[in-house]
Amino acid sequence: MGFQDAVLTGLAPDGGLLIPDRIPQVADRLDAWAGMSYQDITFELLKLFVDIPGDDLRKLVERSYITFRHPEIAPAYPHGPVHILELFYGPTLAFKDIALQFLSNFFEYTLARKERHLNVLGATSGDTGSAAIHGVRGREHINIFIMHPHNRVAPLQEKQMTAVLDSNVFNMAVEGTFDDCQHIMKSIFSDVDFKTRYSLGAVNSVNWARVLVQIVYYFSSGLYVMGQTGSKTVQFAVPTGNFGDVLAGYYAYRMGLPISRLILATNENDILARFFNTGEYSLGRVVPTLSPSMDIQVASNFERYLFYRLGEDPEALMALMRQFAETGALRLPLENGEIVDPLFAAGTGSRQDTLEIIGRYHRDYAYTMDPHTAVGVHVAEQHLDDASPTICLATAHPAKFSEAIKEATGQEAHHEILDGLAHAPTRCEVLPNDEAAVREFLRQHAICS
Repeated sequence: MGFQDAVLTGLAPDGGLLIPDRIPQVADRLDAWAGMSYQDITFELLKLFVDIPGDDLRKLVERSYITFRHPEIAPAYPHGPVHILELFYGPTLAFKDIALQFLSNFFEYTLARKERHLNVLGATSGDTGSAAIHGVRGREHINIFIMHPHNRVAPLQEKQMTAVLDSNVFNMAVEGTFDDCQHIMKSIFSDVDFKTRYSLGAVNSVNWARVLVQIVYYFSSGLYVMGQTGSKTVQFAVPTGNFGDVLAGYYAYRMGLPISRLILATNENDILARFFNTGEYSLGRVVPTLSPSMDIQVASNFERYLFYRLGEDPEALMALMRQFAETGALRLPLENGEIVDPLFAAGTGSRQDTLEIIGRYHRDYAYTMDPHTAVGVHVAEQHLDDASPTICLATAHPAKFSEAIKEATGQEAHHEILDGLAHAPTRCEVLPNDEAAVREFLRQHAICS
C-alpha cells in the first residue's frame, strides 16, 4: 500500500507490521545533508518515502517543528566522554514529540483530503501517550484513546496526559502492565472487522511513520558530530524498551549513515539486551524501575528487525513469532561462536547504575539527565571507541523525573510546563485489564460515520 494508507492503517490488515518495500540508499547525499537545517534534512529524507506533493510535505515539516523550543530541534553537545543528543524540546519534553508532531499533522492533512475520520488507539508506558495527545488535541476528524498502566507511569507523565480535557481526548488507565495494554491494542487491531467499523489508527511505533521520522535525528546528529570531530564513523547509545528508537538507527545504518555500532541499553527489564548477548528472546516479569518508559518485556518493533536478520524470510519470521506466542521464548540459531549481530552491542543499567550516572554527570560535568538517558550513558561508557564518537540519545527532560533527580543529586529538577500542571484538573477512566472493557469504551466514544 502507499504511504498515506500505511500511516492511516497503522497495523497491516492481517495484524502484522508494515515495512518499506525498499530501503533507499543515501550515502552519496551525506555531504549535502551535512550543511542543512534539521527541517531540510527531514524533508529530503521523508520525500524518499512519502506519496504527497513536495510543497505539501515541506509545509507539514515546517508546521510540525514550529513549536519546538530550540532552533536546531535536536541539538547534540559534548559532555564528558560522550555527545548527548537532546530530543526533548517539543511540547511534552520527550523525544516522542519529534515523530508525533509530524504524524498528527499528517493525519489531519490526509483525513481532510480523503474526507475520512480516525479513532486513534494507543498504549503508552509514559511519553508516547502525552506526545500523541498533545499532537491531536482539538483536531477535527480525530478522536484519540490512550491506554496506560494504572499507577505504573511517572506522576508527571500521567498528569501530562490526563490534564488534557479536549473533547476528542480519552485516557484509559488499565489495571495491568504496559505489556497488557499493548497486547489489548494489538488484539483489537487484529480484528479487521472491528478495526474497519470504528476506523482505528495507531500512534505507537507500530505505525511506520513513527520509525521513519525518528531516522532523521540519527542523520542530523551523526553528520554534525562527524563534522565537529573529523571522524569517519559514529556510534549511538540508545535507551530502549519497545525497540522503536534503536530500530530507526538501524534503518539509518541501512540507508548509508556510517554507524560503527548501535549500543542498545535496557534497564532491569532486559529482554532485548539478553537477546543481543545470547540469541534468546524470552519473557520475564516486568519490574518497576526509575525509567518507567522502558518497563517493557514484549518489544513490538522487534519483529521488524528480525525480518531483516532472518534474511527477509517471512516464513521463518512467522515460525519464530508463533513459537514466541506459544512458549514465551524464541532463540536465534547461532553457530561456531557467531554473535547475533556485529552492529549491536547491548547492556543493562540497574537502579544503582542510573543514580550513579545522574549524580556523576551532575557533579563532574554540570549536566543533568533523566533516568532513561542515564541508562543509555551507563551502557555507552562500557563501549567507548576513540575512533568513533559516541552519541547518547537523551529521550526526556530531567524534570519529568524529579524524584529520581533529587535522589541522585540532592536537587530537584523543574520545568515551567510541568510546574504548571501541579493543580490542573484531570479526566481519566480506570478500566479492568480486560479487552472487552476497552472495546466497549471505544464503542461508546468513537467517531462513527
